[in-house]
Amino acid sequence: MSTSTRRPLHAAGLFVAVLLALAPAGPAAAQASPSYDDLLGRLDQLSGTIQGVALSEAADARVQQARALKNPTVSYDLENAQGTGAYRGTSNADSIITLSQPLELFGQRGARVRAAQSEAQAAGLRSELSRSEVAALLATTYAQAESALRRYDLANEALQLIQEDAAATSAMVQQGREPQLRAVQAQSEVSNAKAALDEALAFRDAALARLAGAAQLDASVDAISESLLDRAPPMPTGDARAALAVRIAEAEAATAGRLVDVERKRALPDLSATVAQTNFRQAGERAYNIGVSLSIPLFDRNSGGIRAAYAEQRAADARLEQQKRESEANRVSAIASLKASNSRTRAADESVTAGEEAYRLARIGFEAGRISQLELRSTRSTLIAARASAVDARLARVAAEIELARLEGRAPFLEQK
Repeated sequence: MSTSTRRPLHAAGLFVAVLLALAPAGPAAAQASPSYDDLLGRLDQLSGTIQGVALSEAADARVQQARALKNPTVSYDLENAQGTGAYRGTSNADSIITLSQPLELFGQRGARVRAAQSEAQAAGLRSELSRSEVAALLATTYAQAESALRRYDLANEALQLIQEDAAATSAMVQQGREPQLRAVQAQSEVSNAKAALDEALAFRDAALARLAGAAQLDASVDAISESLLDRAPPMPTGDARAALAVRIAEAEAATAGRLVDVERKRALPDLSATVAQTNFRQAGERAYNIGVSLSIPLFDRNSGGIRAAYAEQRAADARLEQQKRESEANRVSAIASLKASNSRTRAADESVTAGEEAYRLARIGFEAGRISQLELRSTRSTLIAARASAVDARLARVAAEIELARLEGRAPFLEQK
């Protein structure tokens, strides 16, 4: 090839390379999801956790604000101005500069600070609850995505088994060993299995999308790196420490009690200290005035605010009592569900093993002509149902662990510290 021919080809290659470099990048390729433990490591970066932390920081900032002293007031007045004769205009006016400082001598500031501190404690506990709820959401979406993947694989395996049985049935029909009706029934089963596979595919894609959204992943997900369904949850420790929801209710009840004190302090008089300097223009002298002012709670004694605070305190105490009873009942129920799901998982695995052996023997008997097509279909359906039940049992075990972890205020599948 001549040099003149190679130059246009080389230029065209550069042009294509530049176009590819300038072309916008396509969507990120799908990848396997990080493991559940890796997702928990990113918990502080998720929106739900950030929101809880931000609200706790806001409550801490309100404690700082509650400690602040009230601002003083400065006023400037002119006396004997804009009159008549010698007092016309402001040339002979006397000026007065007054500084007034409110004094919280009756415990108003202390009550305000204690209430803010109590609310900050409750906000910190609610931040822990937000973190555990985000962890519960991750565990739920992770387990659902994994179960959807397994159901898709099971649907694919079921389709293969049904197609193999349909082929064997068709061969027997051709040999005259089975009526034509069996072949029609087998093809109907194949069609239903294909529809079930398409449905499982849709559920799988939806579950993987929800996982990517809950974990705030930059790329879509098409697989699970590590199994959570096969992971045995930690057994309950029998810790008598109050549930996180109960501790939050206790903090809120304490806050309500301290707000009663705040409202009662508001009914007390407001005391202010005043210092004033008077400048006498004509005499060229100055004088000082020192005084105090005290408000008189004659008309507004904050009786409505006090009654409202007492009512809110009673409501908070009632919520605390209800939360204690509900948390204890929910904990007992969650522990029972977790134990039952462990037993159900073991039983489901045994059923899968027995179903696989039964189907293997039924297939041998069917090919040997000792078992009918109906018996083979029944054995295959039992195997498919057993495999699906094993997935359901593991998903139920994850759900029981998530509920127990939520009550204890921890991340699922992690020991309580």
